Amino acid sequence: MNTEIRDKERAALEVLRSTGIDVLEAALVAREALACGRGRVRRARECVRLGAEEMRKREKTVTFRKAVEMALEEREKKNRRARTVTDFRYYCKRLMVRNPGLAERRVRSITSDDCRAYLQAAYGESPSQYRKARAIMSGVFSTAIKHDWCDSNPVSRVEVPEVVEKPIEPLTIEEVERLEAAAQLPEHEDMQLSLHLMLYCGIRPTEVSRIDPERDIDWQNQRVVVRPTTSKTGGGRVVPLRCGNIDALRHDIPRRWVQRWRALRKAAGWSKETARPWRQDVCRHTFATYHAAHYRNFAALQLEMGHRDSSLLRTRYVYAGKTNEASALRYFRV
Repeated sequence: MNTEIRDKERAALEVLRSTGIDVLEAALVAREALACGRGRVRRARECVRLGAEEMRKREKTVTFRKAVEMALEEREKKNRRARTVTDFRYYCKRLMVRNPGLAERRVRSITSDDCRAYLQAAYGESPSQYRKARAIMSGVFSTAIKHDWCDSNPVSRVEVPEVVEKPIEPLTIEEVERLEAAAQLPEHEDMQLSLHLMLYCGIRPTEVSRIDPERDIDWQNQRVVVRPTTSKTGGGRVVPLRCGNIDALRHDIPRRWVQRWRALRKAAGWSKETARPWRQDVCRHTFATYHAAHYRNFAALQLEMGHRDSSLLRTRYVYAGKTNEASALRYFRV
């Protein structure tokens, strides 16, 4: 066996000695690189370069928890509504609680299959919540992409579940009268304007809580301006203020509005003690139902509700079961 070391081999040994790597280990690494390059040195070097780039990408990333914190921080800096930030924080927290290990996962390593499994574990029982959680999780990855913590958004390949909207039964005339009677009590009279805006203008409770009567209500022309900053969807609209006695409505929107609204409902008979649960959005649906029955104008109703089209009105908000023209006349006091 020829043990004579040639000049190139001696030079190679000198190069390796300066790195501190064992000669045998270096030879094994070189053989693996050549195998990846199919025996060609140029391809082997390209494999090494691409591998080095991938390593740098993997190292330049953060945990899912850190990405959530950054996404929240950016939304707060943009002065997003408190409810938006609260929902974002709640949904992300539940994702991490229901999926142990997600918080410390590196965002670059999370796949679409992972996201699908995480969403299913946290919100699989509710298609509507699943949809919202999916949108929020997508927002986390959008923030990560912006900071170069990952290259793509894995949530974009997670299917959006179809949500079948169920019709909501409106309040009966007697139930409406019970709410209005409760609002006449001295301890609840500051809620008269709020109740009217929900029942006869179709304005959402969260929107009512943001209304400024001095700025947003044109008392002379009897109309309410729901500004984009007030609206839930970010789109403004103008709604007629249907009331025979305008002066009776001249109240401010009270502080601690959510608690005041809950107290008014309780005074009208909706509470845990009476085993009569309040149906979410029922005032808005009641307005839409009687409006459709009386005015028979879906285009006008769509504008007043602030919908982009009439599909939701037809599938969810219009319930004809217990509604007739006589009830609608009585509702609008025509």
